[in-house]
Amino acid sequence: MQTINEDIKNGTFKPVYLLYGEEAFLKQSYKKKLRAAISGDDTMNYNYFEGKGLDVNELISLADTMPFFSERRLILIEDSGFFKTSSEALAEYLPMMPDTTCIVFVEEAVDKRNKLYKKVKDLGHIAEMKRQDSAQLARWAATILAQNGRKITPSTMNLFLERVGDDMENIRMELEKLISYTMGSEVVTAEDVKVITTVQITNKIFDMVAAITAGKTKRAMDLYEDLLTLREPPMRILFLIARQFNQLLLVRELQVSGADRGTVASKLKVPPFVAGKLSSQAAAFTKEQLISYVQTCVDAEEAVKTGQMGDRLAVELLISQPRSSVR
Repeated sequence: MQTINEDIKNGTFKPVYLLYGEEAFLKQSYKKKLRAAISGDDTMNYNYFEGKGLDVNELISLADTMPFFSERRLILIEDSGFFKTSSEALAEYLPMMPDTTCIVFVEEAVDKRNKLYKKVKDLGHIAEMKRQDSAQLARWAATILAQNGRKITPSTMNLFLERVGDDMENIRMELEKLISYTMGSEVVTAEDVKVITTVQITNKIFDMVAAITAGKTKRAMDLYEDLLTLREPPMRILFLIARQFNQLLLVRELQVSGADRGTVASKLKVPPFVAGKLSSQAAAFTKEQLISYVQTCVDAEEAVKTGQMGDRLAVELLISQPRSSVR
């Protein structure tokens, strides 16, 4: 990440970048930073592609196209799967790519034996966005608070992180709430943290998912109203529901492969008792059912982002959807 920051600061960019790893927040953050630095508001010389099955010949043709009244053309490619199933043509093309083109790949996982991976490593820069440890998260959160005129003691910061977990997007949203709540105060107290970041949220999400999948719509809706009362935004609730289903899917895959509870806890980076709860819930589903629930969450989020549906209604429809109707 230091290399990317230096490239942005100096305005000298490598022909190709690969951002990958578990920490989605960091990937999205550096993706946005690179786009802003390389192409800014220029839409004419910026192209975005997402998903598997992309036409490599089309990408190469576009990369060969000279930018129009600009120094560079930026091509951003996300979740292509190119680094799991090798794209020989793209790997062979990169050394010949015009120096006026920059390609940024954003991927979930990679195979380091992959030919394209090795070529990107030779020609550009690869940044693995790992889950941050508690010390790194504490420094990052304290910096955000300081930028907003707030101070926090180490013990209060530890309490905050214990309650919100290690997901950086989740931490960011909780910090926004905390900053808003402490308007007019210079120091964030333990009481402020307890008021805003309630540990009940995780339990309510777990119970809500159980109610959704059991077809207990009234129970799920009551839990939803409880979360709204706690000032949880609908989109954050949707994010937490989606995360829960993604966790259950991963647990189910681990169960199928014969993993024990300790392995589940290690893979998901959760305490053993949480792994136990997730394992019990995941066992009630097939992998296909959980994939369907994850996709339903993705569709709901997409409907909100594209303006087809309000955020509150999207969550309500997700909650009220019977198990049998999930694809």
